[in-house]
Amino acid sequence: MLDIADELNRWAEQGREFAVATVVSVGGSAPRRPGAALAVDVTGAAIGSISGGCVEGAVYDLCQQALEDGEAVRERFGYSDEDAFAVGLTCGGVIDVLVTPVRGPVVPAALAAAASGRPAALARIADGPAELLGRALLVRPDRSYDGTLGGHPDLDRTAADEAAALLEAGRTGTVVIGEEGSRCGRPLTLLVETSVPPPRMIVFGAMDFAAALVRVGKFLGYRVTVCDARPVFATKTRFPETDEIVVEWPHRYLEATEVDSRTALCVLTHDPKFDVPLLQLALKLPVAYVGAMGSRRTHEDRNQRLRDAGVTENELARLRSPIGLDLGARTPEETALSIAAEIVADRRGGSGAALSGAHTPIHRPVRSLAGP
Repeated sequence: MLDIADELNRWAEQGREFAVATVVSVGGSAPRRPGAALAVDVTGAAIGSISGGCVEGAVYDLCQQALEDGEAVRERFGYSDEDAFAVGLTCGGVIDVLVTPVRGPVVPAALAAAASGRPAALARIADGPAELLGRALLVRPDRSYDGTLGGHPDLDRTAADEAAALLEAGRTGTVVIGEEGSRCGRPLTLLVETSVPPPRMIVFGAMDFAAALVRVGKFLGYRVTVCDARPVFATKTRFPETDEIVVEWPHRYLEATEVDSRTALCVLTHDPKFDVPLLQLALKLPVAYVGAMGSRRTHEDRNQRLRDAGVTENELARLRSPIGLDLGARTPEETALSIAAEIVADRRGGSGAALSGAHTPIHRPVRSLAGP
């Protein structure tokens, strides 16, 4: 649900009544991940998506029913061999969907936090007694929370701890709270959706290739910074779509700025006096991706310079150089696409090979912290 927080927050601010269907879990080749949502208001307007169209007609009807009777429901949709046109995922996957009418202050508060960029987690009961289904907590990074799951206070505190742990990791998923904590005679499954600030992409080197990479990075949901020591090149006029322009020596800026395990560092400076001190630092940081532009000859020369500067072989193994996947790219736009494709493949565990003729899964399990 938090993936469409901006639109839903506007609905909440306008006082519109609506219901939300949220993907709780998936199996097989399902097109959307847990947390993906479809919302329907009392006028019949709809936003979001939970299946790319496969089952959304049925889910739309469930949302309208939830608005009428005020009841939450959990439904499973999957492929039917007997009737390929039955409601289901003809791609062969299975999804569990939680449909809830939005009532009370907790969900709107979570939507407001997500829409404003504040970190927050929304924990809802996705499997349990019917009378508790859809009950919600809004959880903050300090483990404080609003709302109740309808059981014992210990249940709320346990749920808040679990949700805060997922929030710290930037992940959306389900957790199970055991019988003793639930006080309802059976375990409860919580769907925990998290909203964190967008991941950072820092592009070092104010060149034409950087301008194209900024556009692709923004498209993928990154907060993009361009850094270059040359003020004549690092200007808002040349990079109108970037979130931030920094005129500074790259390694000095990297020393001073905040990065995390979702950050992508793209080194396009192509100059040893910038590259070596920058990469010497970058390869020691716990970031998601470090890539550097250059020919294979430049790559070999740069690696030797880095070894001479004390960079270890394990650290060098983290460097994606020459940067990007082999797409045969020529233009800045094509090169930006190859870099972005490598970042996505690295984050999702993909091989970068063509899907046609391959026998690898199309939709892989999430293996790292949430990204854009």
